[in-house]
Amino acid sequence: MEKILEVKDLHVTFKTYGGEVQAVRGVNFDLKKGETLAIVGESGCGKSVTSNSIMRLIPTPPGRIANGSIVYKGRDLTTVNEKEMRKIRGVDISMIFQDPMTALNPTLTIGDQLTEGLKQHKDISGREAKKKALEMMDLVGIPSPEERLKQYPHQFSGGMRQRVVIAMALICDPDLLIADEPTTALDVTIQAQILELFGKIQERTGVSIILITHDLGVVAKIADRIAVMYAGKIIEVGTKREIFYESQHPYTKGLLNSVPRLDIEEDDLIPIDGTPPDLFSPPQGCPFTARCPFAMEVCDKVYPDSASCSNTHEVDCWLQDRRAQLVSPMAGTKK
Repeated sequence: MEKILEVKDLHVTFKTYGGEVQAVRGVNFDLKKGETLAIVGESGCGKSVTSNSIMRLIPTPPGRIANGSIVYKGRDLTTVNEKEMRKIRGVDISMIFQDPMTALNPTLTIGDQLTEGLKQHKDISGREAKKKALEMMDLVGIPSPEERLKQYPHQFSGGMRQRVVIAMALICDPDLLIADEPTTALDVTIQAQILELFGKIQERTGVSIILITHDLGVVAKIADRIAVMYAGKIIEVGTKREIFYESQHPYTKGLLNSVPRLDIEEDDLIPIDGTPPDLFSPPQGCPFTARCPFAMEVCDKVYPDSASCSNTHEVDCWLQDRRAQLVSPMAGTKK
């Protein structure tokens, strides 16, 4: 299957008064045409920074892409100037931001905001733009689209605002859609409707989707592959089945164990002890070492190479590398 996006050795840093934060540290992944890739992990692990880097929306200064490449359809976006990126954003690559209320302009009607991207990027008349806007409103399931186009964001519910934001992202028919926590502020019923909507849109348009989330329930619903991120690195990647049923990294297992399940009677959730490392001065070895119940001496000193568990499943962990057995015995206790 054709690769639409390839991110290689991506490093993103932010200069602050306290020093330089290494927010993303050597991220590698790819995305195939028509595929949904979910990037999951705790808050602060670098998910949103990675997605904003693809769109070249990192504020510079203080942020910068320190190293690596973001190749979209054979073109490295890290080398593209701002004028060219404006032609790519919204047309080839679109993004759904976390909060639909702040993503919409409260002083403009929904119709004006939906048609703005079309008028900017496509050579079409106002009548054609309105027709396309009505089609998109219908696609995302907003009733009475003709009347709704004249209304303002405050006249919509949270779920309807999210549908408007999705319509805005899709109106120019992009090949890649980045959804950054698209269901965060929504109740469970509306979340289910939005996820079902993503499936219908992808089936109809063939758009590739990068889903940024910390909600594993969302991931289980629509993802084809999952990349697990921790402390600025992708530590495990595999198909949905491999990550949920055959996960190898202790952090991935910890994430899954901390999710409530209806099929198991448990009085308490099982949290992951400890806190993520300080990214002002990240560790040389595996960043999960201090929280890992299986940590070995080598884990603290050297970051492991990716080990292949299958053609689609890779993990960065010394437990999967036989060389570790020659370096240090299993500690078996938490550090």
